Amino acid sequence: MNKTKLEIINKKGNKLSAYLELPANQKPHFYAIFAHCFTCNSTFEPVKNISRTLASYGFGVVRFDFMGLGRSEGEFAESYFSANVDDLISVSDYLNEHFKAPSLLIGHSLGGAAAIVAASRLENIKAVATVGAPASVSHAKRLFSDQVKDAETDEAVEVTIEGRPFKINAEFVKDFDKTDLIAIVKTLRKPILIMHAPQDNSVGIENARELYHHAFHPKSFIGLDTADHLLTKSKDSRYVGNMIGTWAQRYFDEAENEMLDPAGEQLVAHLNVKEDKFTTLMQTRKHAIIADEPESVGGDDLGPAPYDFLSAALASCSVLTVKLYAERKGWDLQEVYAYITYSKKHSDDLMVDVEKSGQIDHLSKKLKFIGDLTDDQRTRLTEIAGKCPVHKTLTGKVIIETETI
Repeated sequence: MNKTKLEIINKKGNKLSAYLELPANQKPHFYAIFAHCFTCNSTFEPVKNISRTLASYGFGVVRFDFMGLGRSEGEFAESYFSANVDDLISVSDYLNEHFKAPSLLIGHSLGGAAAIVAASRLENIKAVATVGAPASVSHAKRLFSDQVKDAETDEAVEVTIEGRPFKINAEFVKDFDKTDLIAIVKTLRKPILIMHAPQDNSVGIENARELYHHAFHPKSFIGLDTADHLLTKSKDSRYVGNMIGTWAQRYFDEAENEMLDPAGEQLVAHLNVKEDKFTTLMQTRKHAIIADEPESVGGDDLGPAPYDFLSAALASCSVLTVKLYAERKGWDLQEVYAYITYSKKHSDDLMVDVEKSGQIDHLSKKLKFIGDLTDDQRTRLTEIAGKCPVHKTLTGKVIIETETI
């Protein structure tokens, strides 16, 4: 499994429950910290999806429970906003001591505000990404403000937030007014990615506009279209993870992936059997790929199916081989398309001689050439496509050696 359980002691002496998500090779290039939304926790499905997707981009991602939430120690009444920021700094200090200083902070909703504040205090943070973040920390008070009229002392008052009971006190309420988030954004001077759904009914899109307006370049905004505030659709949280991973590459030095032992292999595939259905992360030395199965067979359809990759290998090799041949001949080939379909067909329908008739593997390859080409040239290019290395591999004798390591 590529998930490691961590216990981090915060500034108040409480244990914070945390998980470190690692790339398939378990050797991250950089580290990131994810700050979850108000009253959420690190096992919230969108948090896991974003963290794991970001791990495919070479990041080691720590997702943790703020004090008083999830499996972390402490009282929720002590988990006010400034304490959340302190928790982020404690996690950063832990990573710096035991692994490597984190360079990216990601925050969802109020966690996004906490990520901005923490990023302003941590020199090691190179960039910050927010999802559905408010432009004012006090925005969160609307969730319980009508229930805290009596919270004028340190005595705890029970309130209901998002359908769950919590105990808070006067200090918890007042702390939300102590931070001027816009002032901090104005002086952040670090790359920031602001992601927000236009239809967000919990934190309106105007919050993203405020944050973006006051932030200095480099700054980026990505709209999340039909997503809701909590990213309850798996495809939305996966999309967020992919967008952050792609965006972050511009601000982090490129590093070559180290492969799993034994060294020298070309590709590794990893499936977390306990936590994923069929979603499989694959890594080459420089590229991450996701494979999955369609929803019709129980998958999440987050990537091509295995036979899609087989077809993709044949298609890509065919067009590359045709390109090289046409260039060598000086022919006017401008574009080439290869359409591949894999299926099972009966040997009788294909009219092929086999020892025992029945269903056999069948790949249909259709080619389309764009350019000023003669009929003879098109015929020759079709022949050349059939001589590409992958085509020869699929039609030749293949030996697969399997061992357990």
